[in-house]
Amino acid sequence: AGTVPVLSCDDGKTVLPDSELILDYLAEAGGLAPEDEASASSSREWRKAISERLIPVGKAAVLRGGNNVDKLFALLRDLDSDVGPGKFLCGDSVTVADCALFPFLWRINDEFGPLGEEDGCGNLRRWLDTCCETDCFRITVQGAWWWWW
Repeated sequence: AGTVPVLSCDDGKTVLPDSELILDYLAEAGGLAPEDEASASSSREWRKAISERLIPVGKAAVLRGGNNVDKLFALLRDLDSDVGPGKFLCGDSVTVADCALFPFLWRINDEFGPLGEEDGCGNLRRWLDTCCETDCFRITVQGAWWWWW
């Protein structure tokens, strides 16, 4: 279909041409499903916020700049208050919500400078630092990347 990423499974039948489909598959097959219903609900809310709010606003900020960057940071401040008390977004274990947010927040941090307390994004900063120190995320970071959103 010309999309990236694509996951082709060993069974030779399963091909998933979309990030959201891949995350759904990994949640079930890869053990990234939230541990309880409260975490599952939180994970669903995070994924909805990422796909419906963060991606469109982030893309506009990267491509057009200007007041779109201000809108992006206002959204990040709003999302910052939703970061839970655990190490990751929905508790102390990595879930698909973390996998969904990480590439976008890493890109925003790289594109616009380090997020932090002064931006009203202290919780997101701590979360991003935790992810960057966690092998499953750290190994996905590339020194150079082709344009994507």
